Amino acid sequence: MKKIIESIANGVKEINRYQAGKSIEEVREEYGLEKIVKLASNENPLGPAIQVIDTIQSEAKNISLYPDSDSRELKSALAEKYQLDQEKIFLGNGSDEILDLLMTLILKSGDEVIQGDPSFIKYELSIKSRGGNNIKVPLDENYRHDLKAMESKITDQTKAILICNPNNPTGTMLEKEEIESFLERISDEILVIVDQAYHEYITAEDHFDGVELLDKHSNLMLMRTFSKVYGLAGMRIGYALADSELIDYLNRIRGPFNVNRLAQKAAVTALKSESHLEICQNLNEKEKNFLYQKFEELGLDYIKTEANFVMVNTEMPAEEVFEKLQQEGVIIRAGKQFGMDTWIRVTIGTRADNEYFIRKLKALLLEGTE
Repeated sequence: MKKIIESIANGVKEINRYQAGKSIEEVREEYGLEKIVKLASNENPLGPAIQVIDTIQSEAKNISLYPDSDSRELKSALAEKYQLDQEKIFLGNGSDEILDLLMTLILKSGDEVIQGDPSFIKYELSIKSRGGNNIKVPLDENYRHDLKAMESKITDQTKAILICNPNNPTGTMLEKEEIESFLERISDEILVIVDQAYHEYITAEDHFDGVELLDKHSNLMLMRTFSKVYGLAGMRIGYALADSELIDYLNRIRGPFNVNRLAQKAAVTALKSESHLEICQNLNEKEKNFLYQKFEELGLDYIKTEANFVMVNTEMPAEEVFEKLQQEGVIIRAGKQFGMDTWIRVTIGTRADNEYFIRKLKALLLEGTE
């Protein structure tokens, strides 16, 4: 076994395992609490549309059968939605799998991928575990991707550039013109990956969509998911839109049944449930403004967001805030892992959830001033 362990790539040895945080059940059992509010994982507080749940229940009787390996029905629905050829659509077991497969496909040892910092932790895990180097470029003074600084880091070893838009954990967004101009300047030999996991939550008019640019820029990939606004995080299903040749190669290395049967059916129904989508979007916008107001009343700095979470500066050690809130039944994400030591990331929940969080946070802040 020793020789096997020693043969593991250094990139894997250097990374830490992704820590997802404790579940509602674990926190309830550990602290003996009845009420738990989870605002840590950017899940949709309303869950999926009732039609989606009906579809899952109806399809459950068929789980002894393998899923459609090519997810034809879902690809057809996405192709219609975006007016794209199905050959430009790739489906994965969450966007995580897509990113892993993509890095496996394009990276050799020593190749570089440029990303913003802080951004989604999964990027580093995917890159380093495949022998690549992730080049982290600090966000600008407004907590946005600094495209000029990222461009300056391009070398002969650069294979890809990752832009999380809106960015996780800051919720900030680059405008349409900024990304389009960036694409014009970047060589088509470098893949530009725009992670749009929170795209459906954007309310700014000048946002970047990108679908209309796929024919113009063969090096552009868009990644989207059903985990957030569609409420299917537990189903693990995401998709990428990109050049058909790149999609073809991704299909060659994926597992033959990588997207499960229930996920495929649920996603198709979710796309049809437009009224539920609008309800979720409206709730997020309303509750975002509610949290802004409460943070201002508490005298706390926060970052305006285009996603379904907010970063707020408690001016206290984030790990301490995390632990004390968890003991009170509120699960949030501490900003220390993002290099933001006094900040916490809070998922935007229902009014009841948000009020409970604010009440517990206010009590904690008052306790800290005594």
